[in-house]
Amino acid sequence: MKPILIYSILLLSAMQVSAQLKREIFFADVTIYVSGGKYYLTGSRGGNGGPQGFSFLESKDLKTWAVPAESKDSLGMILTKGDQTFGTKGFWAPQIFKDNGTYYITYTADEQTALAESKSLFGPYRQKEVGPIDGSEKNIDSYIFKDTDDKYYLYCVRFNKGNYLYVAEFDLKTGKIKPQTLKRCFAQTEPWEATPNYDSAPIMEGPTVIKLKNKYYMFYSANHFQNIDYAIGYAVADSPYGPWVKYKNNPIIHRSIVGENGSGHGDLFEGTDKQLYYVYHIHNSSDKVSPRRTRIVPVVKQWDRKAGVYTFSVKGKEVIVPVLAEQ
Repeated sequence: MKPILIYSILLLSAMQVSAQLKREIFFADVTIYVSGGKYYLTGSRGGNGGPQGFSFLESKDLKTWAVPAESKDSLGMILTKGDQTFGTKGFWAPQIFKDNGTYYITYTADEQTALAESKSLFGPYRQKEVGPIDGSEKNIDSYIFKDTDDKYYLYCVRFNKGNYLYVAEFDLKTGKIKPQTLKRCFAQTEPWEATPNYDSAPIMEGPTVIKLKNKYYMFYSANHFQNIDYAIGYAVADSPYGPWVKYKNNPIIHRSIVGENGSGHGDLFEGTDKQLYYVYHIHNSSDKVSPRRTRIVPVVKQWDRKAGVYTFSVKGKEVIVPVLAEQ
């Protein structure tokens, strides 16, 4: 093959890679809501420009994303700083859920968790009374779980010489926790939760909780987000409060499995194809953390008859790189 032809092929390949990178989605602390045969992605927008808050992207196949046609602005904003919403900075880690015809978003701002609502999935999400869920102390990374008995629980992170996961019963009508029920979930106990690549206090965060066959499964991230070993594992319990038993083969998402650094803090969801997926973020590159990139990976759920629990793993060779649609 002639040198000039080889050069042309390499140049074309480099241009294609560059174009792909420019179209990648830079949401961190991500979640996906599924409705009407479509997927809706939101997360911490970081340095993506525009107003502070949260925006939506829509997809039919998890691969190509665009601002929904229903959105009222070009950024697809569903919650905006100052629009009858709590927070002045640090809008992180949203979760969308629906209850009795109302859509809710729980999120972090000013290192406090907050709850806003809307009659439309596409927002705008606002608060009747502007304020945090629990202003008694700092708490972040909220996840609201509805049990089969219709009780709600708020899982979040509180600070105490590190980041620790807590749970409390939650009153959706008042938007407040029941303080007497507040309980820490577990401590940092496993080697994968504290690797030496980045020195930090104990950190466990980014919870997602599901219930299957009367067992509760909590997916969480451990290590500092700037650590290349930021990763995801899960624990199982018989109660929303625990005690939690960590899966012996954690982590289930890690750079050694999915091939990219800083793989953590996302959410579990079921696709329109009934396949389970986990959406998460990774570091920007091998030597740069932010802005973080969005990834999606298929999840394998298997029943362990002997243990009486489900086990979870991911298809690390089938990671989806979501991109923005061509304009």
